[in-house]
Amino acid sequence: MKTSFVLPDELVPAVRSPKAPPPGESVRAHNPMCFGCGEQSEGGLHVVAIAGEGTNATVRMQVDKRFEGGPGTIHGGILSTAFDEAMGLTHYIVGQVAVTAHLEIDFAKPIPLGSELRIEAETVGTVRRKLYSRAVAYLGDSTEAVAAAHAIFVIIKPLEHYRDSYAVSGAAEFYSEAIARKERSGGV
Repeated sequence: MKTSFVLPDELVPAVRSPKAPPPGESVRAHNPMCFGCGEQSEGGLHVVAIAGEGTNATVRMQVDKRFEGGPGTIHGGILSTAFDEAMGLTHYIVGQVAVTAHLEIDFAKPIPLGSELRIEAETVGTVRRKLYSRAVAYLGDSTEAVAAAHAIFVIIKPLEHYRDSYAVSGAAEFYSEAIARKERSGGV
């Protein structure tokens, strides 16, 4: 299983933002309706990332029966979503908001239903608007990797990026109020 990827020579190492949650505290969800981290997402994963010391975070999740893919094991798409969310939440630790541009996963071992999955994720660095992130998944507190992922995310301005899709969000009222506040303050 590949647990590393080639980083560009011009990569600028990621630096922890002064606004990052303190180590040991949870990283806020980016959208209450997000399937990965949103607390209001019916049927979502509801993952919570706990900030680490650097630009990393740990996500733990129960592999519920509803996540079944192959007999008795997690569906690859659910694992992909968990990796995407774990890496994406580390961007708040470096003070950025970004969307997934490329996600690559290596599946090493079956992940059984009923187990606890632990994902260690980090933002490694940036090149212009690209954030490079990586993550490794383990069963519980084991040190044997069961899967690994790396991704490239693109930094966005969320109110501009999602401007045409806020109205259909399950949190449309919240977002329309945020846009109005931003417009009144001279932003957007």
